[in-house]
Amino acid sequence: MPRRPIHTTGAAEAPLRSALRELRRALGVPDAFPAAVLAEADRAAREPRLPDADATDLPLFTLDPPRSPDLDQAMHLARRGNGRKGGGGGGGDGGGGRSPGSGGTGRGTGRGGYRVHYAIADVAAFVHPGGALDSEAHRRVQTLYFPDGRTPLHPPVLSEAAASLLPDRTVPALLWRIDLDAEGHTVATDLRRALVRSRARLDYATAQRRIDAGTAEEPLALLKEIGLLREERERERGGISLDVPEQEITLRDGAYVLDYRAPLPAEGWNAQISLLTGMTAADLMTAAGTGILRTLPTAPDGAVARLRLSAKALGIDWPHHVSYAEVVRSLDGRDSRHAAFLQECTTLLRGAGYSVFTGGELPTPAIHAAVAHEYTHCTAPLRRLVDRYTGELCASICAGQGVPEWVLAALEDLPREMADGARRANTAERECVDIVEAALLEPRIGEVFDGFVVDVRDGEPAVGTVQLRDPAVVATLRGDEALPLGERLRVRLTRAAPGRDKVLFTPA
Repeated sequence: MPRRPIHTTGAAEAPLRSALRELRRALGVPDAFPAAVLAEADRAAREPRLPDADATDLPLFTLDPPRSPDLDQAMHLARRGNGRKGGGGGGGDGGGGRSPGSGGTGRGTGRGGYRVHYAIADVAAFVHPGGALDSEAHRRVQTLYFPDGRTPLHPPVLSEAAASLLPDRTVPALLWRIDLDAEGHTVATDLRRALVRSRARLDYATAQRRIDAGTAEEPLALLKEIGLLREERERERGGISLDVPEQEITLRDGAYVLDYRAPLPAEGWNAQISLLTGMTAADLMTAAGTGILRTLPTAPDGAVARLRLSAKALGIDWPHHVSYAEVVRSLDGRDSRHAAFLQECTTLLRGAGYSVFTGGELPTPAIHAAVAHEYTHCTAPLRRLVDRYTGELCASICAGQGVPEWVLAALEDLPREMADGARRANTAERECVDIVEAALLEPRIGEVFDGFVVDVRDGEPAVGTVQLRDPAVVATLRGDEALPLGERLRVRLTRAAPGRDKVLFTPA
């Protein structure tokens, strides 16, 4: 599920920051790494398992938010000419050019197209099964994000240094090679371990400026071309990507102010490369009959109906004949109402989970409803436990080798572990949103707002959820009689504090 990014600035002793520290304590979020884990990480950083293949001549670049210290992915994009194997570079022909099920093996052959090289940090080169690092990663499951910082999955000596794809450093990686035809369909893929060396560390704003100005060199300029093609393929198969705006809350003159930052187009194009890789990995595993998929059932009607009420509350036009995907694509994250609605759209993705399969029998459902295809997580192993295992599965498949025993032994428990980690992450996110909104509203206790009743609690018709338009806040509403679901209502703010009390409205 896309995160609802929230960033905060302000003094460490401010009430908001204090509430966030208390939240971490209440959730049992791990703090420092145990000494044994740090010692093993130091050793692993000095002596990783290095691959035989050398792809350091491939001029990769990374593309991430400016504050990201853990760089999981680096890419190189090139054209494939008429019959040429263009875009080679280190390991350009690596291993056998397998054709996954999503692609149609001959489509586009000899008529140009693109070659995507996508390097993923090889965490398994540093983390040995059964060791202290491995055990700690299974305890943490994933990096947790808070408005004032993050709690990493791996010690920084690995995630921000030795295993991170930082520029001008030679590191082990899982190097994907995905060939696309001229329309952006996959025609062949391969994965191998290799040493790689990123040449440039770009942030989204810099990449967007260069692409828009026409000054980007071809490997970066093609990000737009390939990204737009993959967005077209996404629309064709009925998929949808949520470009969730970042919320930033800043302490100004003793009061908190909330702003939204809409994602740049380059962020969406970059996400399409990651989605392409996750779909390709899923194709490899389903063809081999063993793997773990990221699955999502179709959203229930009730969840969509509630989202329609949120749209109505925010003044977003959503005619009944228009699909959810179409209305999302029509939104502009620079509009605060649209930004708030995109935040609410993430609720439709809360049923996502992980499904293991062996013996060729796929789970039900097998697809991810938002992707509209089989899909897996495999591109963020520095920040998510399961990606280390999917990467290892795909590397074994492409090498024609058996799946390592340590991977098979862990598969059965991975969905439960990932679900536990996701619950903690989702709880942290919901609590952070509540805390941020409470800090924003605290000076306005007693004021009356225009609201819209978007939900009523089962068995408690006087308790529900109200959506405000300005500020775009969703909070608990408690009255003395049944609430008018789906209708406008004037509401009074009766409680707001960035501690554990949260926000409460009552009918005015």
